[in-house]
Amino acid sequence: MNEVYDNNMRFLPFLKFLDRHKTKLISLLVFVIAISAYFLISAQINKQNHEDAAEIYSEWLIEISNEEPDLNKLNVMLEDLMQDYSKTGYVQVALLTKANLDAKEKRLNEALINFDKLIQLTDGFRGNKVFNKMARVSAARIELANGSYEDALNMIERYSSSETNAYIHELTGDILVKQGKFDLARNQYNIASDKYADQPSISIVSMKIANLGT
Repeated sequence: MNEVYDNNMRFLPFLKFLDRHKTKLISLLVFVIAISAYFLISAQINKQNHEDAAEIYSEWLIEISNEEPDLNKLNVMLEDLMQDYSKTGYVQVALLTKANLDAKEKRLNEALINFDKLIQLTDGFRGNKVFNKMARVSAARIELANGSYEDALNMIERYSSSETNAYIHELTGDILVKQGKFDLARNQYNIASDKYADQPSISIVSMKIANLGT
């Protein structure tokens, strides 16, 4: 009997603790269950979204690979991806592919719209830096061709203002030349020349520098 009594007395503080804080403990348990359920459901939803996006993208890939793709069909599928699956990588690839196709076919305004969408999707700390840079460079080239030199410069300013790849410095130089800012352009061309590793690119930049005069 004494052993039973001693065992009961040993658990008495724990039982009192449970009784005193049972409301908080129940709330905590419910919270933990709710959070676990949320992450489980979210994972299932994300998996399903990924599979649905992959199915649409497969159809998109088939259509855009045609010799004469149906632009209306491509735009509808792209809109579906943008609306329901914007957080998947399929959207970024589709936007980049469509924008490049538009640029190739001289639909520059439509290409610029899609590059802008890609920039917005990939901007920020958690964005895709590679896709963001590709979209900005391509958009800058279109703005340059359209004569929108300030907009072109703004597209790539975050890269040209610091050390980056040679082509961006060369492109920045091209834009500055159009603005009549020859000293700044020469500086960008010199940086590009130092960064290029192939002789043809270095020769082209050297000719651009020579054309600026002294």
